[in-house]
Amino acid sequence: MNRAIPTCPVCEQAGTHFFGDVGGREYWRCGSCATTFLSPAQRPAGPDEKSEYDRHCNEVDDAGYRRFLARLADPLLERLPPNSEGLDYGCGPGPALAAMLREAGHRVHLWDPIYQPDTDALDRRYDFITCTEVVEHMHEPAEEFRRLDGLLRPGGLLGVMTTFQTSDARFADWHYRRDPTHVVFYRESTFAFIADRMGWSMEISRANVAIFHKGRPPEPQLP
Repeated sequence: MNRAIPTCPVCEQAGTHFFGDVGGREYWRCGSCATTFLSPAQRPAGPDEKSEYDRHCNEVDDAGYRRFLARLADPLLERLPPNSEGLDYGCGPGPALAAMLREAGHRVHLWDPIYQPDTDALDRRYDFITCTEVVEHMHEPAEEFRRLDGLLRPGGLLGVMTTFQTSDARFADWHYRRDPTHVVFYRESTFAFIADRMGWSMEISRANVAIFHKGRPPEPQLP
């Protein structure tokens, strides 16, 4: 079968190759940044995405959901100066993470293309931005990461939480792949590639959590 070879949506390079067909869904792998992604022609349409998102029960006061979000919130709070200003990017219908950060004394704005489409939030600059369970849904992640860079003040932090892909052998049966709105899958090396391209530094603070720092740390001074 002849397939049109797509450009990688993360690094925008042309060196992708066919990775596999799972139940009629075609996946590709980027040779530059190691992203695995769904064929662009098979991405879900807007109404289908919203229908799937509406099924998620993510309540602000749900203790289990807060424990899940604490995987990002805890290491981020350890790094934030008091009274920082941030953005919960892709906050969804139940912005529990924003509530947790506000309770810790920070100012948090909300943006989501479906549930909080407040474009004023995209006209500001922030000390930190959070993206929890967001980047795997992005149809054009290269554009989104450039936008995030523009929204961060120099020295700002970007916290990303998504389930990293670690095994090609288990990809077909992987629960994360089975969500029809998940169209891009990142490895730790993918995020390292993004950080290098954007001029950020990166640390993996917890499993499946990457924290980026806008601007590289200073070189150590020689004695």
